[in-house]
Amino acid sequence: MPNYLQEIEEVTRLLKGKAEWRAINPEYTVRMRRQNRFRNGLEIAQYTADIMRRDMAAYDKDSSKYTQSLGAWHGFIAQQTMMSVKKRQGTTDRSYIYLSGWMVAALRSKFGPLPDQSMHEKTTVSDLIEEIYTFLRQADARELRHMFVELDEARAAGKDTAAIIDRIDNYETHVVPIIADIDAGFGNEEATYLLAKRMIEAGACAIQIENQVSDAKQCGHQAGKVTVPHEDFISKINAVRYAFLELGIDNGIIVARTDSLGAGLTQKIPVSLEAGDLGSKYNEFLDAEPIHDLKELKEGDITIHQNGQLARPKRLDNGLYAFKEDTGVDRVVLDCVTSLEHGADLLWIETERPHVGQIAEMVNRIREVRPEAKLVYNNSPSFNWTLKFREQVYADWKAEGKDLSAYPDPAKVDKGLMDVKFDDSELAQEADRQIRSFQRDAAREAGIFHHLITLPTYHTAALSTDILAEGYFGDQGMLAYVLGVQRQEIRRDLAAVKHQDLAGSNIGDDHKEYFLGEKALLAGGTANTMNQF
Repeated sequence: MPNYLQEIEEVTRLLKGKAEWRAINPEYTVRMRRQNRFRNGLEIAQYTADIMRRDMAAYDKDSSKYTQSLGAWHGFIAQQTMMSVKKRQGTTDRSYIYLSGWMVAALRSKFGPLPDQSMHEKTTVSDLIEEIYTFLRQADARELRHMFVELDEARAAGKDTAAIIDRIDNYETHVVPIIADIDAGFGNEEATYLLAKRMIEAGACAIQIENQVSDAKQCGHQAGKVTVPHEDFISKINAVRYAFLELGIDNGIIVARTDSLGAGLTQKIPVSLEAGDLGSKYNEFLDAEPIHDLKELKEGDITIHQNGQLARPKRLDNGLYAFKEDTGVDRVVLDCVTSLEHGADLLWIETERPHVGQIAEMVNRIREVRPEAKLVYNNSPSFNWTLKFREQVYADWKAEGKDLSAYPDPAKVDKGLMDVKFDDSELAQEADRQIRSFQRDAAREAGIFHHLITLPTYHTAALSTDILAEGYFGDQGMLAYVLGVQRQEIRRDLAAVKHQDLAGSNIGDDHKEYFLGEKALLAGGTANTMNQF
């Protein structure tokens, strides 16, 4: 890309000799181009895929280079997240956005709030991707606009503008990778392919897909999960890869998620063509009783050969088949190895608790076969982080023989360690220290490349609204808003305090002046109450 001044010269040459275009200002044209760097979703998908691939390579060399994201259910939430990251950290490097199917179902469906069971409209996901990138691009436009104003003011004052132009030339966009949840694919392979295309066209460079049955999909942290045979899941992975390749995003990322750790059921018994194939390996996990005499079989019974012996799989009244107890870890390992062997780039293992040792045990086994294996991990709000880490510390200290008489035994007192009276205790402080270092520790010890929180902004919206409503409708009245919101915005220097500017009012005024000159009717000026801030 040419630098700012060179691009102005290029546009000047383009306009030269076109008398009908005499009202067009070359510098304004360049400014509008800079404020609209990405012209469509495929440009964004390619740009962000390149970022993720570089980040993955960097992590392979140094596990401290892990990446992070927060789930967003609206474009404004994603915009505010990235504006905050860039402002507080000085860069958006290794910071992504996660698009959660759970939040789409709970907050964006036309049916109203829904459970996480793939009941929401399919295109809501791709629509949200497009919305998020619209807001991230608008954050660029606003921030660049402030630089352009600064440049104009410096010129008018006769000051050196080199430093400002350098910042414009080296501007870092708010556009970052989105890891987007396609659930279990919303139907058959063709449905998965079509939706994946829509998501990529909207800008997604990374698509996460899970190995549950599409029409029986459950939230990963709820019961009743039913997985599919490997061949079925591989076909979905292939469908997503074809979508990436068709659209020219040759380095698109597929995140293969396994729910096998918490799933005890399957819908189908795959056909095994020979011993040791994928169907055979899957069927070995089925809970089945040996059949010694055909007379043992009842009407409608189904049999398979398992370990060289005729066996009857355990079938529930609803027709689903059960897996053997305590096979979840083995099934997870097989799922992950198989996914990597068939084109997945990253893995997602849904666990029931945030435990570095548990995750590392599975990842180390996977890496024995696929050394490049690395995870996207859900730092889930479904975990009671306070309780689980206090219980972990209690168990570790008990094993060390430490005196625990001041604390209730978790095995005897359910949630006893949650009592507020323990908040300042040595145990609680150690638990909090481990929570603080969890991402760093797990990236180093358990192969986690990307840490995300699926639905944090669902909870932050609920909490902040509760706090404001309590005070505003209570005794504080307007002071609740002033103290809890506006004064905090001002003192934290948030762009949102000047909400008109953030929503694009000043950008619109600029365009009016570009189009009509001094006759333009502007929203800004001394009467604009934004000037109070």
